[in-house]
Amino acid sequence: MVRFSAFSLSFFTRRLSLLGISLALCLVNISPLQAATTTLGAATFETYISDDGEPARINALLEKVFEKAGLDIQLQVMRQAFLGSSVLTGKLDGEFAYVNLGEDSSNYFLSDIYLPVYLYAASKKANVEDIKLFPHLKGNRVAIENRFANTPSFRLLKDIKWSRNPTTFDAFRQLADDRAPYLVTTQLLTRELNILLANDNEETLHFSAKPLAKTGFQIAISKNVASAKSIIAKFNQAVSTLQNSGEFNLPLALAWLSKDVNGDGVADFIGHSSITTTADLLGTAYSLDGKPTSDSSMFYIDGEQYTSLEEARSVLSAKESLSARQSLLDKTIYKQLLRRW
Repeated sequence: MVRFSAFSLSFFTRRLSLLGISLALCLVNISPLQAATTTLGAATFETYISDDGEPARINALLEKVFEKAGLDIQLQVMRQAFLGSSVLTGKLDGEFAYVNLGEDSSNYFLSDIYLPVYLYAASKKANVEDIKLFPHLKGNRVAIENRFANTPSFRLLKDIKWSRNPTTFDAFRQLADDRAPYLVTTQLLTRELNILLANDNEETLHFSAKPLAKTGFQIAISKNVASAKSIIAKFNQAVSTLQNSGEFNLPLALAWLSKDVNGDGVADFIGHSSITTTADLLGTAYSLDGKPTSDSSMFYIDGEQYTSLEEARSVLSAKESLSARQSLLDKTIYKQLLRRW
């Protein structure tokens, strides 16, 4: 953005100056007006999206992506009830954490998924590990957040006794109070609760055998925005570059990610020296593209390729943390829940 300093000019001098500026702009064929900032919105989502200083993976991630892409994007966090209408009325140009679970997206241009969302069933009971499909939950009471329950995909699942909750905390409290034996939520949220539980010497949650639904975060820009396609293209390129270089790891608070970086059909392991250490286990890797790893997987540290884990670890810090990693969930807020566990 170009800013002009204000200074005093006589009426005659001002007129000449304005005429000169207008002529110069016409000659070089540029517009005297700066393009408007693109404004994207999202609803708060614990550990993902926040506007009050709480840990927010998506906020931190997109800050890096937009900077890399050279995009002027303003983010607004608001209540879920106001999000859709704000886009329809033009108050927002789109959404920055759009998750499609059967909604009509025909009015949007959508980016590639920049962070996959894997929805698992979780439970205090180990038998949840036998669950592979939604029908396996038939007849059971299952806690879920409204952001998922109020979508076409979940409204079609009528044989499950959904216990709907307005917030993540409320959904987790259903398990703590034994009001619902199962919970459907994102893999990353369950991981954060398990860190909180483990640090408090409580039994951690078990996962279903596989994700019951797969979707992901995208930016969605209204087709009424003239520059939408250009923004999407720049965004997608920046995301791919930052994923491959390991610059997604620190904002996501994940030591290992996985993705098919070299295009051989097998996912590779991605780490970064800012967060990954020799003590971090490959089994915790979070998939960015849903492809499985194998014995032929490569290892990428800070964008450099290594053929074995030993080679990759040779450039990583051997220093282990003196204390367990703290959960992104606020321990003070969850204190009462932990007591009920």
